[in-house]
Amino acid sequence: MIVRIMGEGQVEMADSHFTELNKLDDELLAEMERGDEEGFRRTLGALLEAVRRLGEPLPDDALEPSELILPGPGATLDDVKAMLRDDGLIPG
Repeated sequence: MIVRIMGEGQVEMADSHFTELNKLDDELLAEMERGDEEGFRRTLGALLEAVRRLGEPLPDDALEPSELILPGPGATLDDVKAMLRDDGLIPG
């Protein structure tokens, strides 16, 4: 699975990491629904860190179709709300 972090690039993730990422996505959605800005920031940071830690960065000149697109670390709660669909950042 190819994941794009906006403003950073693409990362190739093994499907075996989907469960961990989906758990963080669920937490992020719950915090957004509560309007918990602090929790949102913490969980978005954890989600991005997990993608960076578990994934293999693609070369900067690679342009593969991304299955997931995540906001960059500077995204606001409102920015992410605009990106979300009913199933969250990570399709479930």
